[in-house]
Amino acid sequence: MNHLLILPIVLPLLVGSFLVLGHRLKINAKRYLSVFSCILLLFFAVALLHLAGDGQIRLYVLGGWQPPFGIVLMLDRLAAVMLLANAVLALLVLLYAIRGVDESGPNFHALFQFQLLGINGAFLTGDLFNLFVFFEILLIASYALLVWDNSRAQLKAGMHYVLLNLVGSAIFLIGISLLYGVTGTLNMADLAGRVASAEESVTPLLAAAGFLLLIVFGLKAAMLPLHFWLPATYAAAVGPVAALFAIMTKVGLYAILRVFSLIFGDSAGPIANFAQAWLWGLAGLTIIMGSLGLLAARSLQHVLSYLVIVSVGTLLAGFSLGTVHSLSGMLYYLLHSTWVMGGLFLLVDLVARQRGSAAGALITTSAVRQPLLLGSLFFMAAIAVVGLPPFSGFLGKLMLLQAAEGYQRFMLWPILLIGGFVALVVLSRAGSLVFWRSKDPVELVLVPKADKVQFIACLTLLLTSVLLVVLANPLLHYLQATAEQLLDVAPYLDLIKRGDA
Repeated sequence: MNHLLILPIVLPLLVGSFLVLGHRLKINAKRYLSVFSCILLLFFAVALLHLAGDGQIRLYVLGGWQPPFGIVLMLDRLAAVMLLANAVLALLVLLYAIRGVDESGPNFHALFQFQLLGINGAFLTGDLFNLFVFFEILLIASYALLVWDNSRAQLKAGMHYVLLNLVGSAIFLIGISLLYGVTGTLNMADLAGRVASAEESVTPLLAAAGFLLLIVFGLKAAMLPLHFWLPATYAAAVGPVAALFAIMTKVGLYAILRVFSLIFGDSAGPIANFAQAWLWGLAGLTIIMGSLGLLAARSLQHVLSYLVIVSVGTLLAGFSLGTVHSLSGMLYYLLHSTWVMGGLFLLVDLVARQRGSAAGALITTSAVRQPLLLGSLFFMAAIAVVGLPPFSGFLGKLMLLQAAEGYQRFMLWPILLIGGFVALVVLSRAGSLVFWRSKDPVELVLVPKADKVQFIACLTLLLTSVLLVVLANPLLHYLQATAEQLLDVAPYLDLIKRGDA
């Protein structure tokens, strides 16, 4: 049994627990321990990415109970890619946060580790109930991180965020209870086999359970019409927390990808791929709603929040097309949007600190202390996130556009291109107001320059867009193999038949 599979869960669990017990440790000790943990996590993610590259699906059986009766972790290429996305983002966000953001309370680093625990567990679990458990872990940590500064806006957004996710958790429990009542299992691979061979009389119940799960995952992913919580939540959070939240919607998207390709995919009989028909239309509407939100945004933080919603719609469109080419393009765009949006949230935090009381508001006010440096970085980031060459957003969108065929092109092409044009206009206006049309500063010397470590962390995240282009060929080969593995359910079913661990 390869114990490497469980380390991305055990590591943040142990470090987070130790930080809770040692909450009176000096802040530097907490920082060193937390950063070391994230470096190890990145090492584990790279090792697992290499391990999954041979195409074999691996299980880690907890307590020696063989599937489908015991709790299992499952590693395939998709899980490995998501672990890498989270590990890179977490390390750079943490490096940014340790330059002062973590000093507002005693347990920032413990909460940060528990957040990583929940996210990594969601990517690795092979059981629907434990997906629920890891969802709750990451949500509980995110509740506290969201209100880290205890501002009025954070508390208001946090209240809405908590209430909506409590409702989502209740629906999740009802959905998995219904599935368990009909099939007698919650192991995902075993569920795939039982749904495929289910009698026609229980098909409506299985479809109902699937719809409930789609609602829950759509809420986590901020899919229309369940997106309304995201703009206020992300805009209210402190910079590094908002940047870490860039992976949060991807957890919901991952759950959609995993459940509705494995359990309710091609092999699901009369209800095969029923979600794709819904997601195709909702993806386009999500992009449209995100674009309208961009036009109405009145702060840099809200602009970025609506850009996240646009990216959610783009990723859903890639999944709903349901081909190897579209899924590989979707996964490439997922890496791009996670890292670049995380970098943008950090950049906006740097900008807001140099604008005094105006913060991120899109109004003409005093100039920032470093307009050329931060303005140039904002210009590069805007090009990357809009999807213009030579950055990775262009390649990701191009692959999705090429994957559309027939009537799908008539919907996806105009919506995606117009959405990109709207983002370009809004970001151009925002950059003009903040960097080029600002008034002369009154006491510029009193405004602090960007911290070097924070700037490097932000720059590194944004430069991943260049790295994704440089490594596009080997990366796309890996992602294409990931998409092929995801669409081939047979090896997952064989794990249950063999009781393989």
